[in-house]
Amino acid sequence: MKASQFFVSTLKEAPADAEVVSHQLMTRAGMIKKLGAGIYTYMPMGLRVIRKVESIVREEMNRAGAVECTMPVVQPAELWQETGRFEKMGPELLRIQDRHARDFVIQPTSEEVVTDIARQELRSYKQLPKNLYQIQTKFRDERRPRFGLMRGREFIMKDAYSFDRDQAGAKASYQVMAQAYRRIFDRFGLRYRAVAADSGAIGGDLSEEFQVIAATGEDAIVYCPTSDYAANLEKAEALAPAGPRSAASQQCTLTPTPGKATCADVAELLGVPLARTVKSLVLATDLLNEAGEPAGVQVWLLLLRGDHDMNEIKVSKVPGLDAGFRFASVPEIEEHFGCKPGYLGPLGLKKPVRIVADREVAVMADWICGANQEDHHITGVNWGRDLPEPEAVADLRNVVAGDPSPDGKGELAIERGIEVGHVFYLGTKYSKAMNATFLGEDGKPAHFEMGCYGIGVTRLPAAAIEQNHDERGIIWPDAIAPFTVVLCPIGMDRSQEVKAAAEKLYAELLAAGVDVLLDDRGERPGAMFADWELIGVPHRVVLSDRGLKEGQVEYQHRRDSNATKVGADDILAYVKERLTA
Repeated sequence: MKASQFFVSTLKEAPADAEVVSHQLMTRAGMIKKLGAGIYTYMPMGLRVIRKVESIVREEMNRAGAVECTMPVVQPAELWQETGRFEKMGPELLRIQDRHARDFVIQPTSEEVVTDIARQELRSYKQLPKNLYQIQTKFRDERRPRFGLMRGREFIMKDAYSFDRDQAGAKASYQVMAQAYRRIFDRFGLRYRAVAADSGAIGGDLSEEFQVIAATGEDAIVYCPTSDYAANLEKAEALAPAGPRSAASQQCTLTPTPGKATCADVAELLGVPLARTVKSLVLATDLLNEAGEPAGVQVWLLLLRGDHDMNEIKVSKVPGLDAGFRFASVPEIEEHFGCKPGYLGPLGLKKPVRIVADREVAVMADWICGANQEDHHITGVNWGRDLPEPEAVADLRNVVAGDPSPDGKGELAIERGIEVGHVFYLGTKYSKAMNATFLGEDGKPAHFEMGCYGIGVTRLPAAAIEQNHDERGIIWPDAIAPFTVVLCPIGMDRSQEVKAAAEKLYAELLAAGVDVLLDDRGERPGAMFADWELIGVPHRVVLSDRGLKEGQVEYQHRRDSNATKVGADDILAYVKERLTA
């Protein structure tokens, strides 16, 4: 490709609404152009990156035995109503009607459609396993689209769906995909982690996220530097402290804490570590009678150490809270505790509540909590002596750096990541909801065991930029750069020698299969170099009249601080060597 024939459109300044580096640089480099909130045109430079991502994904999916298809962007609501997701998914699911007032959705994923295909086409165990995938446009009506392609409403995703005869087969298919994903992300040349994850709204009980490591990442990744353990913050287990609970050494005392409504304020007032305090979180579950009608409220008190934060995913798995919960209202709190929030605790309750203690709190002694009296806390609280042992103990909190690793091989560390891929084992969640069956080896119908596997094709370039950039612009890994090599001839429009040498090297690189661009626009050197540094082409060769007279050209990798002089006759071999390094 020659630059004069291509579409190069760079900007000196990023738009005011570009908050993160990837959004700023993709816009300045002319890779995307905003059309509406969370909706972008992929310009020619950006589309080349996306197509390279798609190519790697497609090659490895095919290699893993998956079969490509394309499912509609617009899907009949009836399928989504079969699984209940039409009602449950909320405003993120864009619902539309056609001229006949029939309901449709704009797909965010395609579990329903692919399950419908399976129940029509896969009739026997002899046809299994099967894995169908697509690389297709999706739409999720984000409440607050932001960060460019990182959190857009319209996006391209690779989604795959496996169908197996039994759980063992489904888990084997899951592992095939998990390994394929590792090959895919290895080929992208990015630093990433595969982490154990919660399966969220998709469903299922075996799940991994693939996270590109970046300081600006939205997700916290928990890992052990001395082992292979890794999980996202929602999933990472906080182990129970080792050893028995210490014996009580303080009296239970009502202590004035005027105006101190937070654990941090109380700890500072009393001159004790924050870890000695216990915070009270009050939740509520709505009770229903046999007819499914409201029949009262169950109030819950969760107890966590003052320096720890509640993990809602873990709380949602506590028996009794697993069907859904909410934070209790102020009137509900006052009815049960006789006090407004800020001074709540498990002693002296006005009405009974169900108490769940975090593992850490369950082994604490001489702790401090609210007294259910305004401007007062209780110090020296101990289980067994001052209140009954907790009726339930669970892992309720987010882990913190320095916690012991669940695999017992060191301490946990935390870094930021951007989710670009996710693999799930779904089981029969969708096949049962849609009555998708096949005839088993015993001649009886059985529900498909399923898995689903996604990669954010358009999110991935943004994540790559968040990991690979400097003050001058993007630094693409070779595998997904819009062009791998750029030739920058200085004064090509004025020097026949420079023009001839540039055209010759350009032809040789093309013949060698190198994705090369020749900048024949006649730009000044400073402007030309600035464009390609901003765009992030990883390998640059500069040809000039003076250098050619000395028999040399200049090579510079995008990460190099200085150029390297290379013999004009040796540059082809030199570039090819650098491309394979």
